[in-house]
Amino acid sequence: MGSEIDSPAGLFVGLCVLDIIQLVDHVPQPNEKSTALRQTVAAGGPATNAAVAFSHLGGSATLITGVGDHPLSAGIKADLRDTKVRLVDLAKDHGDPPTVSTVMVTARSGERAVVSKNAGGYDLDPPGNLADLVARSAVVHIDGHHPLLAEAAVVAARRLSRPILLDGGSWKPGTQALLPYVDVAVCSSNFHPPGTSAPEEVLSFLRNAGVSWAAVTRGEEEILWQGPEGRPRTVPVPQVESTDTLGAGDIFHGALAFELARGQGLDSSGFSQALQRAASVAAMACRSFGTRSWMVEGRVDSRL
Repeated sequence: MGSEIDSPAGLFVGLCVLDIIQLVDHVPQPNEKSTALRQTVAAGGPATNAAVAFSHLGGSATLITGVGDHPLSAGIKADLRDTKVRLVDLAKDHGDPPTVSTVMVTARSGERAVVSKNAGGYDLDPPGNLADLVARSAVVHIDGHHPLLAEAAVVAARRLSRPILLDGGSWKPGTQALLPYVDVAVCSSNFHPPGTSAPEEVLSFLRNAGVSWAAVTRGEEEILWQGPEGRPRTVPVPQVESTDTLGAGDIFHGALAFELARGQGLDSSGFSQALQRAASVAAMACRSFGTRSWMVEGRVDSRL
C-alpha cells in the first residue's frame, strides 16, 4: 500500500442524514411524553461519521453523498465544514428535506433507538470526476447505501489499486455485487448474508466472495477476524462504561480507514493491530454523548 503518509486522504461514499439525538432516562411508551436530559444535532450516517472520525484523526476526508438544498441541509453542511470534511453533494439541486434520523439514547445503558428512512429518497449518479477523487485517495470507504454510486466507486478503486473498506452494518440490496471488489470488510453482528447466522459463517461467506480481510464486531465482545490464510482469530475490545453507543461502529470504521490509509493493516499482525486501534477510538467515543462530543472530551493520538 505504500509508505506511511503524514496526512492521508480518504474517500467516503454513502449515506448522509441529519441526526437529531436526545438523551432520555427511558424510551417513551405509546402516548407518553418525555423531557430529554440533553440533545444534539449533527450530520450522521455510516460513511459520514466515518469521514468525520478520519478527519479528526488527522486525515483529509472527502464524502460523496446526497444532501440537497433544503433549509435543513444547511445544518448538515455546517457540521461537515466544522469537522473539515469535504462534501461532494450529488443532490445539490434537490429541494426536499434531507433524511432525518431520530435517535433516543438511554442514559443508564447507552443503548439507542433509531428511526430513519436511510437512503430511500435519492438515486445518485456518480460524479464526473470520480476517478480523480479516487486517485487522490489512499483508501475508499463504502457503507453499501446508494448502491449504484458505491459500485462505481469500487470499480474505480479497483482499477486504480486503492484499498476498499466496506462497512457492513446490515445486508442490503446491492451488497453482493460489491463484495468481489472489497479488500477489507468489517461487519456488525446484524450483517447476515443469505444462509448465515453465526459470525464464523459470515466470515466464511465473505472470504468465499473474494474479500481478503474480514471481521465481525460484536459490541463488547471480542472482534472476530480472518485473513487470507489461517483460521478466525480474535481481538479484544476495551471495556468502558458506555454513555452512548450511537455511531460507535461508524467511528470504528473511520479509525480503521485511517490506519489503512497510513499503509497499516494488510498483513496478519498489522490488521490485528489496526483493529485494536480502531476499537480503542470507538470505545472512547462510547463514553461521550452524541457523535461529536468525544472529539472534544477525549484526545486521540493518531500514532496509537
